[in-house]
Amino acid sequence: METNGMPAVFIDRDGTLNVDAGYIADPEDLVVYPFSGRAVRLLNENGIKAIVVTNQSTVARGYCSEAMIDAIHAKLRDELRKDGAYLDAVYYCPHHPEIGDQRYQVVCQCRKPKAGMLHRAQREHNIDLGRSYVIGDKTLDIEMARSVGARGALVLTGFGHDSIRRLMGKPQPDLISKDVLEAVKVILQRDLGRRPLAP
Repeated sequence: METNGMPAVFIDRDGTLNVDAGYIADPEDLVVYPFSGRAVRLLNENGIKAIVVTNQSTVARGYCSEAMIDAIHAKLRDELRKDGAYLDAVYYCPHHPEIGDQRYQVVCQCRKPKAGMLHRAQREHNIDLGRSYVIGDKTLDIEMARSVGARGALVLTGFGHDSIRRLMGKPQPDLISKDVLEAVKVILQRDLGRRPLAP
């Protein structure tokens, strides 16, 4: 669906903004990369919406509740705020198609690489997906981007190096960056016509 909206940058959580520590089930386990706040702040400063999209089958698996996911995301926002950065929205998928509590064991439209979270953000934030980017450390992030006509950036943090080895036969990223900060800088300068501001 095309809109007259603005571009956004959708950012994966684990392995992209924070250390992928497996199934993070407690705010104490969330360790945000030191460069993530700067990356998100650059988007804020340039008027680009910064939106997290993340699969969290941690809920379906019974490792934590949705309330705890909200607490983890509250900590994520707090950590980014220390660098003067903020997220415009956070969307997560609590489901798994085969595992866990029956309430969450469903074939949904929001679990990446399906694009339900992107479509919801499009409706709620007036976003032009065709002018937007998805940044993540897995091939499913790139697949999701391609499915809606967005562009994809693969970062080498988290599972990034492993994902490069899995790219054969899959949608290719528009760029590969060492981390989310480098990806944001390239996106702003090359594709969105913006200039990163001084630190």
